[in-house]
Amino acid sequence: MATQRRFLRPVLYASAAAVTGGGVLYYVNRPRRIPGTDPASVPPPRYNEEGKLSPPRFPLVKTRGEQIADLKRSSGSQSTVETIKAKTSGILRPLTGTNGAAATAGQEHQDDAEPYDLLVIGGGATGAGIALDAATRGLKVAMVDRDDFASGTSSKSTKLVHGGVRYLEKAVWELDYNQYKLVREALRERKYFLDTAPHLSSWLPIMIPVQKWWQAPYFWAGTKAYDFLAGSEGIESSYFLTKSRALDAFPMLRKENLFGAMVYYDGAHNDSRMNVSIAMTAALYGATVVNHVEVTGLEKDANGKLIGARAKDRVQERNGTTANEFSIKAKGIINATGPFTDGIRRLDEPNVPEIVAPSSGVHVILPGYYSPSKMGLIDPKTSDGRVIFFLPWQGNTIAGTTDAPTAISQNPIAGEEEINWILSEVKGYLAPDLNVRRGDVLAAWSGIRPLVKDPHSKNTESLVRNHLITVSESGLLTCAGGKWTTYRQMAEEAVDEAIKQYGLKTSPLLQAPRVSGSEMIDDAAPLDGTCQTHQVRLIGAHGFSNTLFINLIQHFGVESIVAKHLVESYGDRAWTVAALAAPTEQRYPVRGLKISPLYPFIDGEVRYSVRHEYAQTAVDVLARRTRLAFLNAQAALEALPKVIDLMSEELQWDKRRRDKEWKDTVQFLASMGLAKSKLTATRKDVESGKAGEYDEHERKLYSRHDQPADLMESDSKFSSGEKPIISTDSPVNK
Repeated sequence: MATQRRFLRPVLYASAAAVTGGGVLYYVNRPRRIPGTDPASVPPPRYNEEGKLSPPRFPLVKTRGEQIADLKRSSGSQSTVETIKAKTSGILRPLTGTNGAAATAGQEHQDDAEPYDLLVIGGGATGAGIALDAATRGLKVAMVDRDDFASGTSSKSTKLVHGGVRYLEKAVWELDYNQYKLVREALRERKYFLDTAPHLSSWLPIMIPVQKWWQAPYFWAGTKAYDFLAGSEGIESSYFLTKSRALDAFPMLRKENLFGAMVYYDGAHNDSRMNVSIAMTAALYGATVVNHVEVTGLEKDANGKLIGARAKDRVQERNGTTANEFSIKAKGIINATGPFTDGIRRLDEPNVPEIVAPSSGVHVILPGYYSPSKMGLIDPKTSDGRVIFFLPWQGNTIAGTTDAPTAISQNPIAGEEEINWILSEVKGYLAPDLNVRRGDVLAAWSGIRPLVKDPHSKNTESLVRNHLITVSESGLLTCAGGKWTTYRQMAEEAVDEAIKQYGLKTSPLLQAPRVSGSEMIDDAAPLDGTCQTHQVRLIGAHGFSNTLFINLIQHFGVESIVAKHLVESYGDRAWTVAALAAPTEQRYPVRGLKISPLYPFIDGEVRYSVRHEYAQTAVDVLARRTRLAFLNAQAALEALPKVIDLMSEELQWDKRRRDKEWKDTVQFLASMGLAKSKLTATRKDVESGKAGEYDEHERKLYSRHDQPADLMESDSKFSSGEKPIISTDSPVNK
């Protein structure tokens, strides 16, 4: 018996170890559902027996004029409503089904003079998220922004959808439960992000260089903890790369002192296009969503409670006409204005203490050859202890960010000190034979992160780790702080609080629009009056797949790079964008005139932005519908004449308005890093090519005018006829 035990015990131990090891291996390597790789929920149209194809027909949002009419109707201002409706009739009509006969969701209660349940001030990620959440709960909601959707911080992020590995590190070392909670929440929201908008977001492997052997187990433990916290919300598991494999994956990496690298996964996205898509999805679900409408004051009843706001249409001012104020009535008002939060709070209470502590985050854009197209890099410990990201984005490379106190302004400018600091840190991780040059910076911008202080905290200087929701005595609900990844959770909590504060009643949405443009998907199914935004797919998501671009190429004859770009920016709405593109009158490509020869943005996007996304200025298109201003400020300047001409055709601009667009856009491009020498450029300068001329600094970056030769003349330190093996001081060279 003892002998049997002696033999059985090792067998049992070995079996237990094998089962445990096998379980761990299966968990690490288990099959995962990668967002974006599934077939489209609505398959692309197919050719019939006659060889004809009918592209999908999608529901349309109300026109911007009709939305403003709804705002005015909330206070019973009928006189101007009919005028606006007359001007906009026949331009675009709202559709719900594929037959175009029904009205948009919520329109039945937009047609009376009842006040809104909620008025949201601010059209960034948080404000748009609140509008979508409220609309899909059956509430009557309006959202306005004095500029454009995502015109502030929401378009100037690091473009990551992440839980935050550095927050997890702080949570462990500082035993901070709030930091841990923030990471858990962000990891959950990251998955929702990728599920509801797979065309605008994707998974991105990010490399952490390991320079000392003892860092390997430290980073391994940290990334594995990150994977573990993600759980079912995760995707691929982190892994270790040896030095040779790290250099193979990231050839630009510095070899010296490199031991290896850890690679973990996070999300990346197109931030402003995501913001616009959230806003337009809310509009489809019945929300009144309007950009370039400024709130100039708040209205209160005899008891000092808020009952509405005064506003004006700034587009009228841009057109040279008087923008008359009008009233918007609402049962509750939500302040979601990011860095400008305190400005709205002062409209409510002039002497209210400030709660926003603005912090500047500078980013620079470098050419795409600085990083692999599918691999990012994080420096967890820069020279001053901060974290810096180095990521592929839209064909270029984004590097950032800084973190320093700043003053609040509409379009802050990135300082040379911050730009040079980023370049210096990047240089420390790249191979020494790569010359990181200031002249390679294609664009640079500064975003203002609205860190917040709790006004009810005893220590008024302490910053809130996450977001803050607070309500004033008059009923102004403020939602501030947080980050892009958690916008949906912030919106959910804000609407929950608003329902409680204002006594609102939610209801199931029984007549939701067919956002997919197909009867195959019933978007109203989960909308039972509770928050369902974690499964409300945004415009463009239903028909998206990784192979949709092939259908566009075969049907429209657009370039491959253009087709991929359209699908990744508009999802299934790429069908409409491509249809709005002009024919090239060439053999190939058949359709799609580029607004810049360097990037895949085409004329159809400008028309689509105006007709379907409320773009009202050239900056709206160059910066937030396309991303050209963020990718290359000089290229945006050179594309400006085409953009103004296309928008002028759509919006019937006169010469005065076209001139204003030119002046305002060039001024905006200064905040995107446009060279000072180009800020006085006229349209004539651009069209003649004068604005594209290079200065002395740019001339030295390349051998521009040398004739073909084995050794370019500008590469030699010696003049023609000199002997390089003899000193230049020799009489032979004199």
